[in-house]
This record gives sequence, structure tokens and C-alpha cells, in this order.
Amino acid sequence: KVLIDVPRSELAEELAQSETKVQVLQDTLQQVLDRREEERQSRQLLELYLEALKTEDSILSKVAEPEAAARKEMDVVDTGASSTDTAATTALSDQVLAALKEKPAPELCLDSQDLELVLKADAAALASALGWDKQKAGALQSACDQELSKRLQQVQTLLSLRSTSKGKKTLP
Repeated sequence: KVLIDVPRSELAEELAQSETKVQVLQDTLQQVLDRREEERQSRQLLELYLEALKTEDSILSKVAEPEAAARKEMDVVDTGASSTDTAATTALSDQVLAALKEKPAPELCLDSQDLELVLKADAAALASALGWDKQKAGALQSACDQELSKRLQQVQTLLSLRSTSKGKKTLP
């Protein structure tokens, strides 16, 4: 880091190299530092993601048992809703629908599984369930798709970094 901050002319003089070579050296050092920072951030993100999955799994297992019992006891009532509306609201929980309605950027608040459910939902049924127009629901699905793609890319990058770092450890 110190070498990057030193003026080129001084470093060139000290190393007895041309300023062009010193610039290349400083640029390379900056790229290495940038890559290390990206790797560190990716590791932190994956750790947070894995921690969130563990927390979510434990919460879901605690919540699933009472909900299953309640569903068995509930009578099925025909509300007159179309089958697509029913499918959209069944697949997306009330909690997810509330987050979609209330949050300014709901794609950032949802876990990956909920993002997938939003993407799989029919745009018209989603719009109906949220009380929005089809265009706004489509924009939401597009934002969810982009966020899910970004998350998957970060996980793939981290796995790639992990396999690369494992390969370096085995070298003599």
C-alpha cells in the first residue's frame, strides 16, 4: 500500500527504474490490492449468506410444525378467485407479499428461495395479489431476477476463489 502512495518520480529514482516501469509496478500492486478486497468482501458475503440460511432453516423448522397442523384443521372455502390468483398467493406467503408491497427495494430483503418464487409467479397473478398493474409487477420480477443472478454469481465467484486457494495450498 505504501508503494502505491509514493510519487512515481521518487520511487523511480529510489529503484533506479524508469517512471513507466514504476507506473506498471504501482498499477499491478493496486490491482492485487483491489482483488484481495473483492475476495474479502465475497467471503464476508458468503459467510453472511450461509449464516442467514442456517437461521432461516431453524426458524422455518420451528414455524412449519404449527402451520402444518393449522392447515389440516382449516376448511377450504371457495372465494371465487381464479386459479392463477390462488396459485400466486399460495406460492408466495403473506410475509413475502407484505415485503413486496411495503419495502422500497424488496428484492434486497428477500432470501433467494423467495426471489425464485417471485420469478416463477405469473406476472398477472402477482400484480393481482399485490394490487399493482402488470407492468409494475413485471419490473419487480426483473429486479428480483437481477438480484438473484448477482447472488448466484457471487457464490460462484467465491467457490472459484475457494478452489483456487485450495490449489495454492497444495503446492510445495
